[in-house]
Amino acid sequence: MAIRNIIKKDNPLLRKKSRPVEVFDDRLATLLDDMIQTMYKAEGVGLAAVQVGVLRRVVVIDCGDGLMELINPEIIEREGSQEEVEGCLSLPGESGVTLRPMKVKVKAQNREGKWYFYTGEGLKARAFCHELDHLDGVLYIDRLSPNQNH
Repeated sequence: MAIRNIIKKDNPLLRKKSRPVEVFDDRLATLLDDMIQTMYKAEGVGLAAVQVGVLRRVVVIDCGDGLMELINPEIIEREGSQEEVEGCLSLPGESGVTLRPMKVKVKAQNREGKWYFYTGEGLKARAFCHELDHLDGVLYIDRLSPNQNH
């Protein structure tokens, strides 16, 4: 396992769409392990593979109630709304208020390729939306509530 460098907002990779994972192998396991270690070292609640320079649809999240590894994730349900302050490991020292769903349901694969469903409310819903946005080249600053500066 290794700590990887987290790329910053001026890096054009952050604006690219990540490709689906098709091979579930040791390389993927190493990427996941490195991402987990990197996220915890940076004291974040989520990290997308693109943030460590890998354009694959891979996300790790831990909002304090256990680690989740999400491969090829997609949001299949959204409910309610919340407006909260959000930040990003790729935009250190910045934050802004975004509008996100209060509850989301996500479908994703694990490191062996098996499909699972996850439901998140509040912070977890926000983390799901934030990290899945990264996979499509979208940053939270693109979703700021009106009249918000970052």
